[in-house]
Amino acid sequence: MSKRFLALFLVTAIACAPVTPLCAQSGRPTGKGSIYPKGFEVALEWQYSCPDGKGCSFNCPGSGGASNVTKLSIYLGSIPIGKIENSAGVFYEFTTTQIPRGNGFAVTTGISTLACQVQGMSLDYSGPSTSKD
Repeated sequence: MSKRFLALFLVTAIACAPVTPLCAQSGRPTGKGSIYPKGFEVALEWQYSCPDGKGCSFNCPGSGGASNVTKLSIYLGSIPIGKIENSAGVFYEFTTTQIPRGNGFAVTTGISTLACQVQGMSLDYSGPSTSKD
């Protein structure tokens, strides 16, 4: 999947988020030990891998990113913030050859782009949330 296609896909998904409630509620735990807070509804997820981590990296909104990445999971969805019911958000978790567990997020309450760039990794899954309610 090209970076341009992924960026266009994310922009399209974000543009629809405030208008249509996102329906795929993740069955992953929220709160303590989770990478995202209670109320986050996962619409789409991407799972990447790179067994040896060589030449594999990513960069997400803000200062999020790493090199020598062996696994990366990205979750796109919506979360209520204050009086705004459907703020768009991207949450991610990763492992590298040096870091056993890392994570981060970006949330927007207005019109802005949430896009991540992934280099050198294999896309193992892309689509609706794989977890069961």
